[in-house]
Amino acid sequence: MARGYWVGHVDVSDPDGYKQYQAANAAAFRKYGGRFLVRAGASETPEGATRSRHVVIEFPDYAAARDCYYSPEYQAALKKREGKSLIDLVLVEGYDGPQPTD
Repeated sequence: MARGYWVGHVDVSDPDGYKQYQAANAAAFRKYGGRFLVRAGASETPEGATRSRHVVIEFPDYAAARDCYYSPEYQAALKKREGKSLIDLVLVEGYDGPQPTD
C-alpha cells in the first residue's frame, strides 16, 4: 500500500509564534503516524518559484494523511499558525509502482 504525504512550502513571518504551532501539531502527527522526512533543511530552487522553508511528512497511507489534516487535534494546532506564516500544502498519495531501471 502506498504511503501518504504532506508536502509543504512555508514562509514564516513570526518565528516565535510559529514555535507554538510546531509544539501543538506534534500530538496529531503522533496519533496518525506522521514522521518528518524533510523539515526546513538546506534547499535550492533550480526551477519555478517557491517559499523559504520546506516540509515533507510521511504517513502510513493517504487516508492517514487526510485524517490527520482534518482531525480536531491538527485543526486546533492550525489556529496557532494563523498570521504567523504562509503555506502551500499538498496532501498526496505516494507512488508504489515500478521504478526506472538502468
